Amino acid sequence: MVGKDAEPEVMEWLMLARAPGLGSAGLHKLLLRGGGAGGLLRTPLQTLRQWRVASAFVEAVGEWQTRAGNSTLARAAQLDLAQARDAGVALLWPEHPGWPPLLKEIPDPPLVLFIRGDAETLRLPQLAIVGSRRASVNGQRTATRLAEELARAGLCITSGLALGIDAAAHRGALEAGGRTVAVLGCGIDQTYPARHLALAGEICQAAGAVISEWPVGAPVLPANFPRRNRLISGLSLGVLVVEAAERSGSLVTARLALEQNREVFALPGSIHHALSRGTNGLIRQGAALIQNSDQVLEELGLSAISAGAAESAAAPDKAEPPAAEQALSEPDRALLVALGDELLAMDELVERTGMPVQALAAQLARLELEGLVHKERGGYTRSAPG
Repeated sequence: MVGKDAEPEVMEWLMLARAPGLGSAGLHKLLLRGGGAGGLLRTPLQTLRQWRVASAFVEAVGEWQTRAGNSTLARAAQLDLAQARDAGVALLWPEHPGWPPLLKEIPDPPLVLFIRGDAETLRLPQLAIVGSRRASVNGQRTATRLAEELARAGLCITSGLALGIDAAAHRGALEAGGRTVAVLGCGIDQTYPARHLALAGEICQAAGAVISEWPVGAPVLPANFPRRNRLISGLSLGVLVVEAAERSGSLVTARLALEQNREVFALPGSIHHALSRGTNGLIRQGAALIQNSDQVLEELGLSAISAGAAESAAAPDKAEPPAAEQALSEPDRALLVALGDELLAMDELVERTGMPVQALAAQLARLELEGLVHKERGGYTRSAPG
């Protein structure tokens, strides 16, 4: 919450966040010339015009300089502050001592952050884990395992609360007893997607944070998500992409990470798997090929996880198979072995097993009903245990 003594300062930042005519990058450049939020708001209008600032911004600032608390900007900022206070939402701004240090390095930082949960989490070393919303079962299992191991190594796991890989990463951090940050592309009072309302609550209860640069009441808009992605990468030491199609938001996050001078990591996958094309493409372009959590830590220059704590995330589990699999017939076990941890199309399975298509389809359908095989677009994969 914002104390009474900090209200004048945060009001200045909220007004700038509401000012029309400039994006965050343009405002950041102006702030460097104007001497912070207060200095910029008090800059003579003639000077702003000499700087060739957008006329809409100049007019809004001019109205504030004339009408002060009764101006459009002041009223909007007062509403944002009141709604945040009523919702129990904390605020941070660039001059606040709790501002995430890595956000000071990016060219288009937010002017205000609205936060549910523990704002101190944002100052921890973070790693972003992102990937496809339509992730395979194996991709989600891999993301969960990596997040769990990296959280145990002391990293806060940051992602976007989306379906698929994002949610798996948040859950992995929670299962490890670690911290995780979810960055929203909508108002801080909302949860998108709505089915992750409980997950957002778990994150806050576990001393993590759900954050947004949009105030209470801001709607979910497609244009918000690229801006949300720059915060995911900007808060983090690096971005790990687990699964991604050739054109996806995860690749946008990876590109933004490179522009922000962050590390980019990618898990390789089968050339036949559509969700490996994005990650394999990143590796071709120079992203670090990652197979386990120790390699992520090594690339970041951090201490490795203790011996034996992190097994290769891309390798099949060597643990005892679940009880449901132990009771299977030899042909069923052989089919699961053939599937491994990959997503395989029917023709690939026919080639691996040597079985006729009709018999193989019947066996896969039965194993799917038993919860041991998962069918998705592109083929079949083994179901995640538990």
